[in-house]
Amino acid sequence: MAKDFDPHRLDVRRFAEEGAELAANDSLQSFRRLAAETQQPGEAAPVQWQARGELLNPRHVHPEVWVHVAAETVLPLVCQRCLHPVDVPLAVDRSFRFVSDEATAAAEDDVSEEDLLALSRSFDLVELVEDELLMELPVAPGTRPAPKP
Repeated sequence: MAKDFDPHRLDVRRFAEEGAELAANDSLQSFRRLAAETQQPGEAAPVQWQARGELLNPRHVHPEVWVHVAAETVLPLVCQRCLHPVDVPLAVDRSFRFVSDEATAAAEDDVSEEDLLALSRSFDLVELVEDELLMELPVAPGTRPAPKP
């Protein structure tokens, strides 16, 4: 049951073994780094996120531990063209394969198509959600110019 899992100190292997799910609708203020990027964090939409654990090949000596993460929000940013506020929707939908340690993740990263992370018994899932949304931020937020007649 998901109530046994703390998203700030997640036992990733157990989460995957149980095929557990977590979801939340958190205020932007709980994502300190993401809120710092916004124009008016108090007026921002909440950050909706969900995660699901999955264990592939469970009978194998080294089963694959996966966590699937999806998140979305709308951030009030500053348009780099007109310097007015602009609402920028952000959305992520990614899957991560967890490996035994950082060294294995680094060694397999170049040859692996999936995103790799090191297994942990106290993984901060909320921080991962924030990292992924931060990577989705546009370099220069802006409104699209009106089409020319």
